[in-house]
Amino acid sequence: MTIHPMRAGFLPLLCLLPLLALLAGWPATAAQAQARAWLDRDRIALDETATLNVETTQAGAGAPDWSALEADFRLSGHTSSRQVEIVNGRSQARVLFAVALSPRRTGTLTVPPLQVGNASTDALALTVTAADATPARAGDPAFIESELDADRAYVQQAIGYVLRLYYATPLISGELEQPSPEGAALQRIGNDVQYNRDIGGRRYTVVERRFMLVPERSGTLAIPGARFTGRGTGNFFDDLFRDGSRLLRADGAPRFPEVRPVPDGAPQPWLPLRGLQLKYLSTPQQARAGEAVEIVVEARADGASGSQLPALELAVDGGAQVFPEPPEVEESFDQGRPVVRVTRQFAIVPAGPGTLTVRGPRQSWWDVAADEPRIAELPDLGIDVVAGPGGSGPVAADNGVRPAAPGIRLPGVQDPIGAWPLATVVFALLWLVTLGWALQRRGRVVDAPESDATSTRDSTDPRLAQRALRDALQTGDLHAIADALCALAQPPADGLDALAARLADPAQRDAIDRLQRARWAGGDAVSARAAVRDAFRDGPRWHEPVGGGPPAVLPPLYPR
Repeated sequence: MTIHPMRAGFLPLLCLLPLLALLAGWPATAAQAQARAWLDRDRIALDETATLNVETTQAGAGAPDWSALEADFRLSGHTSSRQVEIVNGRSQARVLFAVALSPRRTGTLTVPPLQVGNASTDALALTVTAADATPARAGDPAFIESELDADRAYVQQAIGYVLRLYYATPLISGELEQPSPEGAALQRIGNDVQYNRDIGGRRYTVVERRFMLVPERSGTLAIPGARFTGRGTGNFFDDLFRDGSRLLRADGAPRFPEVRPVPDGAPQPWLPLRGLQLKYLSTPQQARAGEAVEIVVEARADGASGSQLPALELAVDGGAQVFPEPPEVEESFDQGRPVVRVTRQFAIVPAGPGTLTVRGPRQSWWDVAADEPRIAELPDLGIDVVAGPGGSGPVAADNGVRPAAPGIRLPGVQDPIGAWPLATVVFALLWLVTLGWALQRRGRVVDAPESDATSTRDSTDPRLAQRALRDALQTGDLHAIADALCALAQPPADGLDALAARLADPAQRDAIDRLQRARWAGGDAVSARAAVRDAFRDGPRWHEPVGGGPPAVLPPLYPR
């Protein structure tokens, strides 16, 4: 029998089929059915509802026994759904059960563990407050109310803005719009939250939408009222004489918070907050010279976004290299206010034995509630460094390659079980696959493709770039506008100064100059935003290329 040379490389792969089948079936036999439960909100009023979600991975599991909830809650709106996922060639079913909970009393109520198939969920806590005041327009088929977490704020202070749409008629379609105010950036936070509320004997469905509002100038800020248009199911006459639907409209009232200027003598950079906490999540006590240890720091800011917080940094005394990881940012809403949690890991490589001092992070901020400056800081850390396995000499200078750092054991994270046997099998599999690939490519010479770095750099879609600038001018801050402007160039400019040097229009260069002054020199942010909008309305105008030809002009950014 003759074997083609190109087919010889596949022989080892054929030998791997039983092994692949074994690996594919290994997780399936070891996996256990899991169940988890969560609430869409952990704080509600007495006349509102919260949705309890229960998810299980056990195939054929029935709905949980809800009877344990009836002592503290009235149950309604039972639903279920099923989803099938295929991961690594293996299918897994997920079943989701949901029920609406109406509390019977105020206080902290406990959602007990629920049995789902062979698994059980964890207990949950739900805080129930007294019923809120009845909205002024209660009784209408649809109405809007809004809420600000502060009626007086400082320039660049993040304000929580909550919009609630109430409707008593089932909707066929609808659109809720919140216009952006002049002189402030408006950013949507999270997804819409939907629940039910009983008002005056009538049940309303409530859609809650959350925003973060950042004023850019002092004075009275005018927030336009929201607008809703939609169609709901009609009554008998609507069904008889029209298309079975009725038109719904609702307009929200505008809000006018007062914005105060930056106080004289306030710490810089200016950081107005309701609270700032720093803490260590992981701190080593000892280290070896030339081996990395990791420190994890967390910052939690009440009343801010991730872009407003300065980067967490660590300084080290005693000779060491510091390798920071990109920060992990988590933004949420808590009691009507934006809250951000930033976590950052630092790998520290001591150069030699001795005592290593890590300077704790320190951040100045302005307490908007007390109207006074404050400082958040962490204590310094002392790490005892012993000689490494190769002796006590200093470590070679950094060559640009980050050393492999040992893993950090954080709460809730455990080492995998049986890692060495699995690693042995995986490495053997990879070696055999590589062998087959090498045999397959023997006798063929493939020229290295020409580098496409230039084409990659120049691949930015101008339409996407102009859309990003439009969105930044509408809802972004000044830094987002600067980034969007730099992205208009092909390739993107390294900064606004480099972008201005490539522009032929004096008005566009002047707009960039005003934006720079607003960002770094206390200029008028509102007029700078307007100048950029007017100057770049028809797209950027570039200098004539060296080789001749027409300049690259983008389509109009804001068509008339």
